[in-house]
Amino acid sequence: MKYTLQTPLQGYVSLCDSLEESLPIKNLYRLIYVREGGISLEIDRVETTLRKGELISVTPIHKITPRDLTSGEYVVLAFNSDFYCIYSHTDDISCSGVLFHGSSQSLRLELNEEECMRLNRIIEQMPEEFSDGDDLKEEMLRLQLKRLIITCTRIAREQIEAHAASTKTDDLVRRYYLLVEEHFRTLHKVADYADLLHRSPKTLSNLFAEGGYPSPLRIIRERILSEARRLMMHTTLRAKEIATDLGFEDTASFSRFFRTMSGQSISDFRAEHPYQKQCPNTKE
Repeated sequence: MKYTLQTPLQGYVSLCDSLEESLPIKNLYRLIYVREGGISLEIDRVETTLRKGELISVTPIHKITPRDLTSGEYVVLAFNSDFYCIYSHTDDISCSGVLFHGSSQSLRLELNEEECMRLNRIIEQMPEEFSDGDDLKEEMLRLQLKRLIITCTRIAREQIEAHAASTKTDDLVRRYYLLVEEHFRTLHKVADYADLLHRSPKTLSNLFAEGGYPSPLRIIRERILSEARRLMMHTTLRAKEIATDLGFEDTASFSRFFRTMSGQSISDFRAEHPYQKQCPNTKE
């Protein structure tokens, strides 16, 4: 099964049952949903196993490596920002910072039977829209995508709130992730974001700990690390140029940061992950 649509303005959306089909295409957000059995993959070098009724959301900056995709039945819904920009629609669906953020910890949902049925109904309606030949196809697919994202966001918020101190804390964390996504290249301290949120760094740390979230500092550092890895794997920029792009004073401080966070040197990482040219976003 594979359905794709590319719009005149370079928007791209696809629904398929093969993760490898979408991997060569850059800048895609993905929802991977297992309907039967189980699959395994690596996301930013972290082993991840998904079983029946589980869904994971992945952003364009995450590196996905398939491991065992033959032991389960799953679907992948992939789209780019040119088709549906989650940040411009954040007031409508509140998914950025909940479903999609730059942390290396992708959101993983465990769906109950009723939630699986709701998702399956939406997914089963989408092939008809892909196949329709009229001029409303693009907008109908966008509406179906929005409906699916809203459904997943509601489920995510319910699951997050079950472990978080309160909805208020959940909203604050979401805003923090969004600010980190916007400013991680220039703002590296928790105090910078605390000022933007009108909170003290200590208050943020306490709220994140109470809600079971990674620490505010770790969220910043993981976002910087994710971007550093992406630039090393997909560009020919030198370490000095990457350090400058990510707001480090010099190459030495960037090198220390990378070794501390990843456990290996920049040269070792690049030797292990040679430059990979990203494929253009084209319709197959």
